Amino acid sequence: MKSHYRVVVIGGGVVGTSVLYHLAKGGWTDVCLIERSILTAGSSWHAAGGIHALNADPNIAQLQAYTIDLLSEIEEESGQNIGLHMTGGLTMAGTPDRWEWLQSAYRTFQSIGIEDCRLVTVEEAVALNPIMSGDGLLGGMWADREGYIDTTGTVHAYAGAAKKRGAEVIEHNRVLELNQTLEGWEVVTEKGTVTCEHVVNAAGLWAKQVGRMAGIELPVSPLNHHYLISDTIPALEKLDFEVPMTVDLEGFTYLRQDQKGVLLGIYEVDHQHWMMDGAPWEYGFELQQEDPDRIEHELTLGFNRYPALQDVGVKTWVNGAFTFSPDGNPLVGPVPGKRGYWSACAVMAGFLQGGGVGKSLAEWMIHGEPEADVYGMDVARYGIWAENKQYIKETTGQFYSRRFVMTYPNEQLPAGRPLKTAPAYADMTAKGCQWAQSWDLEVPLYFAPEGFAETPSLKRSNAFDIVARECKAVREGVGLLDITGFSRFEISGEGAEEWLRSILATKLPKPGRARLAVMLGEDARLKGDLTLFNWGDGTWWLMGSYYLRRWHMRWFEDHMGDGVSVRDLGEEMAGFSLSGPKSRAVMERLNADAATLPFMGCADFDIGLMRCRVGRLSVTGELGYEIHCRMGDHAMLRRALLAAGADDAIIEFGFNALLSLRLEKSFGIWSAEFTQGYTAGMTAMDRWIDWDREGFTGRDAALAERDGNGPARVQVTLEVDADGADASGYEPIWAEGQKVGFVTSGGYGHTIGKSLAMALVDADHAGEGTDLRVHVVGVERAAKVIAPSPYDPDGTAMRA
Repeated sequence: MKSHYRVVVIGGGVVGTSVLYHLAKGGWTDVCLIERSILTAGSSWHAAGGIHALNADPNIAQLQAYTIDLLSEIEEESGQNIGLHMTGGLTMAGTPDRWEWLQSAYRTFQSIGIEDCRLVTVEEAVALNPIMSGDGLLGGMWADREGYIDTTGTVHAYAGAAKKRGAEVIEHNRVLELNQTLEGWEVVTEKGTVTCEHVVNAAGLWAKQVGRMAGIELPVSPLNHHYLISDTIPALEKLDFEVPMTVDLEGFTYLRQDQKGVLLGIYEVDHQHWMMDGAPWEYGFELQQEDPDRIEHELTLGFNRYPALQDVGVKTWVNGAFTFSPDGNPLVGPVPGKRGYWSACAVMAGFLQGGGVGKSLAEWMIHGEPEADVYGMDVARYGIWAENKQYIKETTGQFYSRRFVMTYPNEQLPAGRPLKTAPAYADMTAKGCQWAQSWDLEVPLYFAPEGFAETPSLKRSNAFDIVARECKAVREGVGLLDITGFSRFEISGEGAEEWLRSILATKLPKPGRARLAVMLGEDARLKGDLTLFNWGDGTWWLMGSYYLRRWHMRWFEDHMGDGVSVRDLGEEMAGFSLSGPKSRAVMERLNADAATLPFMGCADFDIGLMRCRVGRLSVTGELGYEIHCRMGDHAMLRRALLAAGADDAIIEFGFNALLSLRLEKSFGIWSAEFTQGYTAGMTAMDRWIDWDREGFTGRDAALAERDGNGPARVQVTLEVDADGADASGYEPIWAEGQKVGFVTSGGYGHTIGKSLAMALVDADHAGEGTDLRVHVVGVERAAKVIAPSPYDPDGTAMRA
């Protein structure tokens, strides 16, 4: 062990060794891995080792596909046999909704380039897996690249390939302390102290303790997970092929062959946490006692699905712990506020996702950004509120218990809620507000009559007419929307303007004005679709998506300039938006001067008894005002606005209506039309770039895109011939049988009475009037490219 390394990776499981390998492959060879025991001594040794393509997050599904492709490469490079059995895989559906979802998921895979899948009938599935009963099944999806591996061999293959590239692996050496220094980190171990520029927490079951060594409370918890290995099954002895990896979604089980028996794994509803503060240091190759009584229901379903199990014994029980995050996805990336400290934790499907995690983290460290959009596993998707132990317990348990449970797009899950509410929450709830969660905050969806309950659905739900009424009121009268769920950052200091010119690609607004602001990475991919306010008193605001607060703050801090201060106002400020042709009349009753603000103007005004910051803009595409107040004034501001709008029949509305209204204006949103995977040119955000100004981040790459051949795909608006269901995102788009793009978001335009979608399509199919086809909940529908902003294309309403 040397005294200094560029990177120290802590943890010798599949994730740590993958990170080590990818760092060495990327050219950083002065790296080492430190393991307290021996490689695999954690969760890796007892993992089931299954590999499969399906994931609800398309970006993570792509990383899984990368991992699957990588496995044979590391086997060859290392010379270590990984026991790869590419049997193919089946995912089976046993309810009509699940079958619709699976058909839709199949199309999503096509959108992201995973082509080795196909839908199969029950009869085909039973032929592929003859020990499976087809009773109660409706259909399934087959994937070529699914199967299983030898987990211990795979970890040693990653490590061996890394060592061949110059990396070092140090076993039997527990990390005792982590101390941050000006140059990086001091890592105190049982065998001595080493220094490094970067430290990676890939400690698995011990991630919590390794985080606490650096003053970090990671939102992770281990949960126990059962599987059994059966004795020899005579029916398998007669086959001349291995049965495929099979997932029975309604049965909560997965199955793969194990010699001439099978491994049956269970995601039980009655979950069980284990050592929430992290595993004991001496723990390694132990297991928990099996608990068949707790998993009796799922076992019964499994033995009925695979009747051959009823005639043989159980050879081995495994009840071991894996570490989960609140949403089940990994926690990866630079930890905000701890420069040089990187997380590679909570990768509960390590052998499936470990390759993609290692690749992305290594790219992040070496190049400053990962190639893929990895927000779905970015550690910055959680704030300090997720450090709460009860929150972690509720949410990780909910994820585990629902691992194979059908979750609908419009379904609101209860764990960890309500966590944070705006002051008017109780008053709004009394008026029928139905809530969703954005980051830690409850945000309004719509206002329903007493006793209403929305039915979970893949199609238009029973809230459709409620949302339609809210849209109509905003378009024809005036509506009130709680916008506490927007992020607000205050920028001040003598260097504020210079810093904004460097970090934003857009012209800065003059005092008393606001402007849409584009923020780019060095490669011209988007880092934010923001709104910049110049309040005229030396302070500026950047506003954006509430759930990106920590993600954006990390970006700001990583690119901080001299003489500038950035403050997150998310705990201090709240607000409401007035929208609709009668919104000026409401504002006149409260403050006549505020009512005269020009379009995109902003200033401070007294609104009733409250001092507020007001901007003249609205995401609805109507005449509107955004009114920002202190958090404590929120409830009183609502009452003042409702009272002022009573004569104009003001109504409250929620974000479901806003989705419809913004689609009718072709206004994109983050996580759909705008992501860090897309460039400004692809998304038409380049029209806001100040091309004449030098020095802003991403300028060279943006110019290269503009002056070259342009983006291969561009954003368009589609009118869809839908029937009872609307596109939502990642549905493939076809032209004459060829895939030419995919939907970024969609919904119903209640004002124009049409199903709409925004999409990225090949540039040569983006012309207005182009006929296309799109899958909606798995059913192919006709679609046509239409001009942007099908409602009020000239913007007359919002500029009134």
